[in-house]
Amino acid sequence: MKQLRKPTRKQKVELGRQKLKPDNWLVERDDGSQMVVVSKEKGQVRRLRWGA
Repeated sequence: MKQLRKPTRKQKVELGRQKLKPDNWLVERDDGSQMVVVSKEKGQVRRLRWGA
């Protein structure tokens, strides 16, 4: 697993569009087409497509 980081403002907006609370998620990887986020509480991993 890579270094987890707090989401940027742009990433927070995208998490909100995906019906997720940005404060509960950390970003593992973001390559422009998809973003991999990890839950702070349970460690659950989700892959989100940008603009989906």
